Amino acid sequence: MTTLAEVCSVVERLWPISGAEPWDAAGLLAGDPEAMVDSILLAVDAVPDVADEAVSSATDLLLVHHPLLLRGVTTIAEDRFKGAVLSRLVRGGCALLAAHSNADVVETGTSAELAYRIGIVDASPIVPATAAGRGIGRVGRLAEPTTLGRLARRLGDLLPATASGIRVSGEFDRPIETVALCGGAGDSLLDEPAVRSADVYITSDLRHHPASAFREDAKLGGGPALIDVSHWASEWLWLETAADELRAELPGVTITVSELRTDPWDFAIVQ
Repeated sequence: MTTLAEVCSVVERLWPISGAEPWDAAGLLAGDPEAMVDSILLAVDAVPDVADEAVSSATDLLLVHHPLLLRGVTTIAEDRFKGAVLSRLVRGGCALLAAHSNADVVETGTSAELAYRIGIVDASPIVPATAAGRGIGRVGRLAEPTTLGRLARRLGDLLPATASGIRVSGEFDRPIETVALCGGAGDSLLDEPAVRSADVYITSDLRHHPASAFREDAKLGGGPALIDVSHWASEWLWLETAADELRAELPGVTITVSELRTDPWDFAIVQ
């Protein structure tokens, strides 16, 4: 039998909390460290539908990427989604743990997995951490150069479908060899030299003003094209890698990945 405390120790080895950003709230969010864990469900987001999936399948631990309590919380009333999630999990005997920015920076983290799936070789962090090979984002070159349009279509085939799809800033036939990327929201890296010198930057949640300024600066002085993908989809790819790593460390525990789509958008009107 495996305790929740033992699972937390494995999570710490795989994704050390020392790698988390200062603003982050990763770690054990709910649960008794002495409770037994026979099954773990992995998901990107702790939302009520995922909590229901965990409880209905008698899961002992829900391990998510995005911390439920990242922002200040003054109530866990059940007419708010955070309170509803915590209440359902606690009543169902399911613990909650988050591996967020500490899972982004490792060699097999969210951005590294996306880079691997795209076919990037010689990848290195955009912003290196103290530990060699670790850091935020990834930059490298494609094993076979392509065009911006073909790369965007490759992403469309690779990522789970979402209403927002794949948004691109740049010419369809633009040659692409060097790729910078950041799983999840990455407009904070737009001014990094490794991003500026790439042929394309792939990330999520690009806001109008930063993306517009970046595009216009690139027209004047040169710079990469932009590809904006779903935040949820870009990080969902990592879950299966995380599950495999947990299976190797916890052979007696059943580990599954949620197939529920927690991207917030339901449909789009193409004009």
